[in-house]
Amino acid sequence: MNVTSDTLFAEFFARCPELLFVASVAGGLLHENDALREVIGPASERGVTFAELAHPEDGAALLAAWAKLEQTGEPVSFRVRLRDARGAYRPLVCNAKRSPDRSAVFGSLRAAPELAEEELTIARNKARILDSVVNHVDKLAFWALDRDGICFYHDGKALPNAGFKPGQLLGVNWIELYGKQPRASAIDVPDVDSDMNSWFDGTVRRFRTDTNDVYWDNWITPLRDGDGGPVCGLLGLSFDISESRRTEEELRAQLQQIEAQQKVIRDLSTPIIEVWDGVLTLPMVGTVDSMRTADVMDSLLSKIVEKQARFAILDLTGVEVVDTKVASHLIELVTAIRLLGADGIVAGIKPNVAQTMVALGLDLSQLNTQRNLRAALQHAIRSMTRPESSPRNGAATPGLPARG
Repeated sequence: MNVTSDTLFAEFFARCPELLFVASVAGGLLHENDALREVIGPASERGVTFAELAHPEDGAALLAAWAKLEQTGEPVSFRVRLRDARGAYRPLVCNAKRSPDRSAVFGSLRAAPELAEEELTIARNKARILDSVVNHVDKLAFWALDRDGICFYHDGKALPNAGFKPGQLLGVNWIELYGKQPRASAIDVPDVDSDMNSWFDGTVRRFRTDTNDVYWDNWITPLRDGDGGPVCGLLGLSFDISESRRTEEELRAQLQQIEAQQKVIRDLSTPIIEVWDGVLTLPMVGTVDSMRTADVMDSLLSKIVEKQARFAILDLTGVEVVDTKVASHLIELVTAIRLLGADGIVAGIKPNVAQTMVALGLDLSQLNTQRNLRAALQHAIRSMTRPESSPRNGAATPGLPARG
């Protein structure tokens, strides 16, 4: 009796002791052999899907494997627990591949190697920890890619902040989706490599990005096959730092405003006045410390150059207290004034300030001191109107009346 190859194939498929199936690209069972039908029981009569049969904890891995089949067409192998005819979940290994015309999926199932009870406990505890973090931490999102860049895990309460639903990007090739974005998409770390293929080199990476007006602090760690094995994928943790980022920007703006206000206060507290042509005076009030003296030095020296002044008077009449470094700063300031071709005069020193300056043991002979601002002005005017300072033709010095 001649038996056609189609009949032989049909007989092989039906009687094979392995659990064989033909499924749709959406994961629905189209055909199953007797061995698989015996395992899953009545479910086979109503066109059940693998997602319906899978244990809830294995759903994400199943969807990721099926998405990879749809994206790449390459064979996949994954572990899954499927509900059998008695309602118990049976651990199986599924091997599947797209049909040549890509209209269906051919596959087989076989019993998975038993895990030791200790390994099962560890795996369950890790799963519980991950689920707890994913379900309760508002600012965190998890995502994982296989070596081809296909997303097989996408979850976390922070995803809606960026306009995504958990699981929305499962099965999507992230290298094609994100890998060639311009560097401008990264913030705070302009040297982050935008070529995602380089992320599989086993290096832990951290960088910040801005997605849909949400600021993310991203950590990328390699996934390996076993201890020290080759990189088989990536695990990404993304923290929503938008709130802290906005707070940081507000604080920076406030600090800039404070600095601007402090500059205005410094300018107001050290007004440089041109009281006569070629004569500048700087009245100082309150406490004079080292920082304030340094500010005075910068401002006064710049003004001397700008006005081409011949005299600069530091009026300390309103100063009650100076710190121990101010005397040396005053000497340095007078020296700097002389280097610019002008003369520095210190006026109105109070007795307690004078005692502080003398107690330091500094050489104060370089200081030109006057009793008060009036005396300092008179000294400057006399110096500017001396005959040797007047023009040869006897004309009045600019800004001063002619001497009678």
